Amino acid sequence: MVHLPIRLVTFDALYTLIVPRLPVHVQYSQVFAPHLGVLDPGDIRRSFRVAFRALETEQPVYNKGSQTWWSEVIKRTALGAGANAKDLDASLPKIVASLMSRFSSKEGYRAFPDAIPTIHHLRTEMNIFTAVVSNADPRVRTALHDLGFPSWLEPIVLSEEEGIEKPSPEIFRRTIARANLVSKHLGHVPIRPTECLHVGDEILSDYHGALTAGMRALLLTRPGPDGERAHKTPVTSEGTPADVVEDLESVIQWVKDHNGA
Repeated sequence: MVHLPIRLVTFDALYTLIVPRLPVHVQYSQVFAPHLGVLDPGDIRRSFRVAFRALETEQPVYNKGSQTWWSEVIKRTALGAGANAKDLDASLPKIVASLMSRFSSKEGYRAFPDAIPTIHHLRTEMNIFTAVVSNADPRVRTALHDLGFPSWLEPIVLSEEEGIEKPSPEIFRRTIARANLVSKHLGHVPIRPTECLHVGDEILSDYHGALTAGMRALLLTRPGPDGERAHKTPVTSEGTPADVVEDLESVIQWVKDHNGA
């Protein structure tokens, strides 16, 4: 079987290209402390997970806006960790503003060491376009720029702005369509889904979503603490093994092998 060469590699953002500089519950604890006193980080961690999952179900795709969505997550996290309700009501606007700002920049995130070099290599050494498709709000775009990701990492397609989220194949199709605007401007023929590879750490949202859109896919299973939160069981819904890489440098080699470079 002849494989078409990969011309576009799309990446998930969180836990693929970037990761919280400190665990989320630690950063929440730091911001809560001046307003609410010291809350147990373990309680914050458990409470955050409950709040986040509940809001994913109650308000999918940030359907009331990311500011409102995250305000509710933060409020529920603090209350679930034992915060005084009266103190929280008085300080919630300041806490929300601080956390929203922190997680829009390098204050809250760091790039994985292999992320920017991989994107540079794909584009400058292999002439392959790169893009981001993420279930996130626009702060991810701001964080990527603040962390020094190249301006030609485009498009950056985000679920809040699109009103849809992975694993919907439509968000992947929109990403390819926008990448083709860049490709067309440079005089290239349109990129087809079968010429695209998506890399991410979630088996459903990233791996299955990309395959459903007609793309190739790699499941990123980083070892160690940075990969702990990924939904990365490397088995498809049909029970067959997923195509797995443990770092982004391996993506370069996969593309080289696929393209016969």
